[in-house]
Amino acid sequence: MTAADINTATNHSDYDRPNWFARTEGWLDERGKPAWIGATVLGFIFFWPVGLALLFYMLFFKKHGGMTGRRAKRMRHGMRRMAGSSGNRAFDAYKTETLRRLEEEQDNFEAFLERLREAKDKAEFDQFMDDRAKKTGNDDNGDDDTRDAA
Repeated sequence: MTAADINTATNHSDYDRPNWFARTEGWLDERGKPAWIGATVLGFIFFWPVGLALLFYMLFFKKHGGMTGRRAKRMRHGMRRMAGSSGNRAFDAYKTETLRRLEEEQDNFEAFLERLREAKDKAEFDQFMDDRAKKTGNDDNGDDDTRDAA
């Protein structure tokens, strides 16, 4: 392989390859939350504005706790990209159906998790309202007793 071949093989247009920030974000996303935390700590150690910028970016733009947002879309895009033809029509049909079913199951699971979060939030709110009502009822009774004694 000549130097020209290597140069041609490594040259891509801007549309073929994302910018350095997107590549770095993708690399950190693949490694998960510990990689983001490690990068933030290193940013604080070497140059505190970088660590602060990473911290704010994580807090305001990233949702760590599952595959949500950009990471889930990237994963789905990768699954669709893998859905290219293998040359065997029966296998391609099977693979397409399996990927469709997996995406449907993922959507159903995400909807289930959302319903679960909503039910938990509602239960916590109902408990808060019950505790508040009990507390208000006790305060009213206690206030009446102190007025009678005075």
